[in-house]
Amino acid sequence: MTSSVFDPRDILPDDLIERIRSRAAGYDAQNAFPVEDLSELTAAGYLSVLVPTALGGAGLSIAEVALLQQRLAGAAPATALAINMHLVWTGVAKVLADRGIDDLGFVQEGAVAGEVFAFGISEASNDLVLFGSDTDAAPQPDGSYAFTGTKIFTSLGPVWTQLGLHGLDTTSSDGPKMVYAFVSRSDAIVTRDDWDTVGMRGTQSRTTELHGAVAAPDRVVRKIAPGPNSDPIVFGIFSVFEVLLASVYTGIARRALDLAVEVAKTRTSKKTGKTYSDDPDIRWRIAEMALAYDALGPQIASLSEDIDAQTDHGARWFSLLSGLKHRAVVSAKQIVDDAMLVAGGSSYRSASELGRLYRDVLAGMFHPSDPESAHSTAASAWLGPMSS
Repeated sequence: MTSSVFDPRDILPDDLIERIRSRAAGYDAQNAFPVEDLSELTAAGYLSVLVPTALGGAGLSIAEVALLQQRLAGAAPATALAINMHLVWTGVAKVLADRGIDDLGFVQEGAVAGEVFAFGISEASNDLVLFGSDTDAAPQPDGSYAFTGTKIFTSLGPVWTQLGLHGLDTTSSDGPKMVYAFVSRSDAIVTRDDWDTVGMRGTQSRTTELHGAVAAPDRVVRKIAPGPNSDPIVFGIFSVFEVLLASVYTGIARRALDLAVEVAKTRTSKKTGKTYSDDPDIRWRIAEMALAYDALGPQIASLSEDIDAQTDHGARWFSLLSGLKHRAVVSAKQIVDDAMLVAGGSSYRSASELGRLYRDVLAGMFHPSDPESAHSTAASAWLGPMSS
């Protein structure tokens, strides 16, 4: 299947999207995980869209799944963001497999079998992200590792079955090692019921406590030096994570634009007797929204296709990817802000879909790469490292 003929409605048909959209407000109000959404998406094969057809998946590309995530986010941002974290691991498995590395073959097989993979990388106050960890990874005599620490923002908190995570092994004779591995849910893992946020409530990205959680030897997938690293797993995580995050927030932007257009065409001015679509100021505002939105899709498509094609951007990859995510979330927030102004005060009510999008879009700034990291990466790419 190629991007030129791919239609997201083949995987996410209109009736499924509308059912998911109809439930989004309820999950938000209840601060609950979208169980029905996950069930329907699982039945539709969504959890294995990035898995090769030979293994039972849909065999889609990163570029195609980016389009799917935009469509899903337009219906239910929290559902899309939660599923994103599972798709990141299946995407990393694809990136590695495309480059002849089968370390995550079990992730692809697991996704087809119904496993739900969560992303256990974020830690409180750890701005090193992929380059360091406060979680202890203790090697065991049989080659397994026991992980002890606390992970935050673990989306899919109530439902995941496998957690992909990293930790630091300080015992290695050749220096500390970042250990990437996967652990199953067990009594050694506590998922706190502590997710009560302003927006993206359905993700249920709860805090995860690791109390010696063991990754079996065949689930220890990478041991690499801490710090900036060109290892394929670092590139795989960073690239898929940033592209799919940009896709979710671009989907929010599109939905806000559509809602603003709908309001402008139906809302009538008492002053002029005309619809807002004939008001020059409103037209200018919606044009600004459209101009910003129209730039996002091609950027996502270009970089995701480069990932699929194994294009070599060298050291520029990290600034390109962090820049993509940064532009997507900044643009999406501005588009939602403008949509709120077009819709007027009614959009400020908690029952308003735009009001919910307004709360959901705020989360974009907190995902890696945050604005400071994105700017630092871009500055280093163009100016070189700062002098000591």
